[in-house]
Amino acid sequence: MPSGTSADPRPGTYAAYLRRLGIEEPGAPSVEGLFALQRAHVERVPYENVDIQLGRAPGIDPELSARRFAAGRGGYCFHLNGAFAALLDHLGYEVTRHVGGVYKESQPEAAAPGVSGDHLALTVRVPGAGQADADAGSIGSYFVDTGLGDGPHEPLPLREGAYRQGAFAYFLERLPGTGWLYRHPGSSAPLVKFRAEPAGPAGTAGFEAEHVRLSTSEDSGFVRTFAALRRDADGIDALRGRVLSRTDPVRGNTERVLDGPEEFYAVLEGVFGRALDDLTPTDRSALWTRVASAHESWAATRRD
Repeated sequence: MPSGTSADPRPGTYAAYLRRLGIEEPGAPSVEGLFALQRAHVERVPYENVDIQLGRAPGIDPELSARRFAAGRGGYCFHLNGAFAALLDHLGYEVTRHVGGVYKESQPEAAAPGVSGDHLALTVRVPGAGQADADAGSIGSYFVDTGLGDGPHEPLPLREGAYRQGAFAYFLERLPGTGWLYRHPGSSAPLVKFRAEPAGPAGTAGFEAEHVRLSTSEDSGFVRTFAALRRDADGIDALRGRVLSRTDPVRGNTERVLDGPEEFYAVLEGVFGRALDDLTPTDRSALWTRVASAHESWAATRRD
């Protein structure tokens, strides 16, 4: 059984998951293969909280998440990185799970020791890769994250430095004795800290309590606000409430408010690739009512 997964998946789960990614023959572990898998994942499996908004948050068992992705759903970091880690395990990559935390640059906790535990981060080692790297602690190792929504399109080498992917800039630095710090200024996750040591063989199990808080507490952003995000080589699509935006530093950013439920669901399916066959008419009405109400409250604060 691959490390970090709770059980062997049902027959065909990984094959169906790979079909969702458009990669049916992933081949042996390689740097090129890893990059292709992450690109496909952030492009095709959205960061979204539909079920949390409907009050029925799915669990974070990696097998369950893999089945949901194969069926056209998305999720947030514990789902996205949890299932992706299990897939990479299955394909022969050396995956390490890390306890992490996402911060705004203004948060005092960002400069404090330790991490909040509200993020599952991954590092992946590709055997035989990166032999020319001088940093012995990161030979052939990469920071891999499909769970940030507007994070990197491709893995970042796990060594200190500044990295560019198209018009976007990312930074990695060591935190002495504790782990790593990822920076992406201006994004929804501008700072991510994660511990160097592995999260443990239980995989996502150690994140269950935090998942319950994030998916049920009225203080959680996932509960308060609907969100869907996806990344491609050129930019980021985001739907927050009724506001659809496109971040594209080269062609220019755009933003507009969706008119009604028909357009909302057409965008969710067409732009973000989130299948809607699990939503009943009652679900659709309830979700739109919640989204529209939250949007009106948000718009009122902007008018004041």
